[in-house]
Amino acid sequence: MTEKRKIDAIDRKLLHELQRDASISHADLAERVGASTASCWRRMRALEADGLLGRQVRLVNAARLGRGVNVICHIKIKNNSIETTEAFESFIASRDEIMECYSMSGDWNYLLRILVADVEDYNRFLMRTVLRHPSMATGSSHFALSQVKYATAVPL
Repeated sequence: MTEKRKIDAIDRKLLHELQRDASISHADLAERVGASTASCWRRMRALEADGLLGRQVRLVNAARLGRGVNVICHIKIKNNSIETTEAFESFIASRDEIMECYSMSGDWNYLLRILVADVEDYNRFLMRTVLRHPSMATGSSHFALSQVKYATAVPL
């Protein structure tokens, strides 16, 4: 998509409702946004085609599954060569514990959000996996004490 798609008030309502509950029926969605069911369906397909709507997922309660510890980890790699960054990013993509990864400006090259069971689990993952990767120079870990806010909905 090269141009930014113009969305109207009904599209915004659709996006808002779908971010709240993607399992809503087309009939209920149409009622909530003030449009016909067919119109909602067409608009949803257009939003998907334009890349504004992605795949549907269900959110899982990580703590209930024994993975309630969020660790924010700053990473510095050895150098910024294409080979090093590609190797590191490929490694990151292969690890399920790493929930998010951002390439950063500033003193650190990457910021990771890692989800683990406990401190011991993180220590094992850090020492045996992350720090042993050949592209690693150093890292700094910060444990989340509590989750004050977690959002998945993009502001409209």
